[in-house]
Order: sequence, then structure tokens, then C-alpha cells
Amino acid sequence: MSQAAIDRRRTPSIAPRTDEPVDVHQLDALSDTGRLVLRLLVGGLLLLHGIAKLQGGLTPIMGMLAQAGLPQWMAYGAYLGEVVAPVLLIAGLWARPAAIVAALNMVVAVALAHMADLTRLGPQGGYALELQAFYFFGAVSVALLGAGRFSLGRSGTYWN
Repeated sequence: MSQAAIDRRRTPSIAPRTDEPVDVHQLDALSDTGRLVLRLLVGGLLLLHGIAKLQGGLTPIMGMLAQAGLPQWMAYGAYLGEVVAPVLLIAGLWARPAAIVAALNMVVAVALAHMADLTRLGPQGGYALELQAFYFFGAVSVALLGAGRFSLGRSGTYWN
């Protein structure tokens, strides 16, 4: 065996080589790890917003809903979208419905509080709603990809 072949065997690589067969199990593990990272990131960061709402109350949201002519009880949806859904995302239980709830929560948040910033750039030049966009598209990604096998729910089921 040549020295180059020995070196290739010793060097761990994530990317498949064109001259060797692809290890599908290794790629599946990477996909599931990516799903875990996405769920933890979106769920964890969104949960921090929910904790702030638990501590500060829903009065500002109720005021925005009243101004929009909507019933104030809808403010409790913030708890669902920013506390319950993120906990389910982190755990990987009913991840797809939880992600849909989180995404809808962001649509309502933008509609109520951020419509004026929808097409604006922030003071540093980035998109003014980049955080809301991250939560929305991250949640949509989880809804499309599912939780993966590193979750408390069963991987491969329709709801997870």
C-alpha cells in the first residue's frame, strides 16, 4: 500500500472522497447533529424572550392588540409561542408543530410591533428585523427538517 493511501486512512474526514464509497450512516449522524444544533439554538434563544415575558408580563402586548382591534386574550399566545414551543423544540417533542407555532408567533410579533421596520436596515447596516427573521426561518427549517434522532420524540414520525 502506498504512503498516500495510508495517510488517507489515518486522516479523519467528514466529506466523502470521490474515490471511496460514501458512509451513509456518518452523513445521517451529521444531519441529525445539525438538526439538534438548530433546535437548541432557535428554541434556546426564543425561550429567553419567553422568560422575559413571564417576568415582565403581557401588558405591552395587550396594548398593541387593543390598538390593532384584536382581543387582548390573544396576548397569551406569546407564552405559547415563546415558552411552550421553545421547550418542545429543545426537547425534540412534537418539534414540527412547535416550530410552526414559533414561526406563527414571529409573524404576529412582526405584524403588531415591527411592520415599520420590515424593509429597513438597522444602524449597523444589517436587516432591522434580522432577529425576527432568524427565529422565523429557523423555526420553518425545523418544521421542514424535523427533530432528528437526537430528540426525546421518535425520529421519523410525522409530528417530530
